[in-house]
Amino acid sequence: MKVLILGSGVIGVTSAWYLAKSGHDVTVIDRQSTVANETSFANAGQISPGYSAPWAAPGIPIKAMKWLMQELAPLKISIKDLDTETMLWMTKLVANCNTKDYHRNKSRMMRVAEYSRDCLRAIREEININYDHRTQGTMQVFRTRTQVESAKKDIQVLTECGVEHKVLSAEDCLDYEPALKHTIHKIVGGLHLPNDETGDCHQFVTELAKDCERMGVKFVMNTSIEKLNKQGNEITGVATDKGEFKADTYLMALGSYSTHMLANVGIKVPVYPVKGYSLTLPIEDYSAAPESTVMDETYKVAITRLGDRIRVGGTAEIAAYNTTLLEKRRKNIEYSIAELFPHAGDLGKAEFWSGLRPMTPDGTPILGKTNIDNLFLNTGHGTLGWTMSLGSAKFVSDVMNDQTPDIDSEGLSIDRYGR
Repeated sequence: MKVLILGSGVIGVTSAWYLAKSGHDVTVIDRQSTVANETSFANAGQISPGYSAPWAAPGIPIKAMKWLMQELAPLKISIKDLDTETMLWMTKLVANCNTKDYHRNKSRMMRVAEYSRDCLRAIREEININYDHRTQGTMQVFRTRTQVESAKKDIQVLTECGVEHKVLSAEDCLDYEPALKHTIHKIVGGLHLPNDETGDCHQFVTELAKDCERMGVKFVMNTSIEKLNKQGNEITGVATDKGEFKADTYLMALGSYSTHMLANVGIKVPVYPVKGYSLTLPIEDYSAAPESTVMDETYKVAITRLGDRIRVGGTAEIAAYNTTLLEKRRKNIEYSIAELFPHAGDLGKAEFWSGLRPMTPDGTPILGKTNIDNLFLNTGHGTLGWTMSLGSAKFVSDVMNDQTPDIDSEGLSIDRYGR
């Protein structure tokens, strides 16, 4: 079967790998010159099933109002970019900010994320792939007692889902991240998730694409996708600036750009772009650098060790499809690493980056079949594209092959939003 995958980020390339392994003739098409060159390029580096949680949580609307009044805050809203689509998406997100929906959505997300980590481990055993990975877990650090109390609800879900974790005192945090010894007075406690991992997503996708090519996958780059051509209940081709591409089956993996492309063929998905930012800086003092990932709960900033570099990622900016790299957003992520690991790296040499995360209002990605016979979806992973990529790709590959997936499919398809 000929499969055409739209998008060459971590979602598209991992999907290509599994589909090629199952014997299909796979082509990946993308407007960029190289794979993983947009949202997958410089994300936070976390592979964090244990930290998989929807943004839509009880109390978030009130917190969001407070954040908007703060200079250093995890959420920013660009008023000039607010439009009807943005307001509708935000309304749906707020509707999920209750205890019942939060627990249901978190369980769905963790189901995919835990499976994805297992798939990643299996790939490492199968092929030699280097991506500066570490397997020392994630440590969430709390600066206030209020945060410690609030975390109890998440810990309850971790317990219910059988996710290994350990609640830490401030002193316990030093056992996992000794470099915090200079700033431990700013921390009141933490939560360690030992089964989480870290790694450079861009490097991983680049290496995996090479393995895909060895299996016969074709990558058509520098090609802008214009629209899906539909006749009856099938996609007949994909129109691009280089002509029309045809296949038997099509997989949508365009992240935030899936929404408008699908709308043109009558499929509505609540996938919205939320801009995130990161810094990548060289390590100056290895003894002062983090060992793995530290999540600063106050500012929702992840600080991750990637070989001889540190990746600092965070901030959620609601600004529609505005991709402008704003220097004023740099302060939030700079502040977090300067506060916790002040001597670790050279901020003067940091590379500043932003990307659009494809968010659903309930946090769970949209995977599998659509009401168009030969069109499938793998999109809407939000901040967890790297974390959920392998599991999502394997799940969708199984669905496309008419095989029973390894995990429960409940709540993962577009059907959860109604037809």
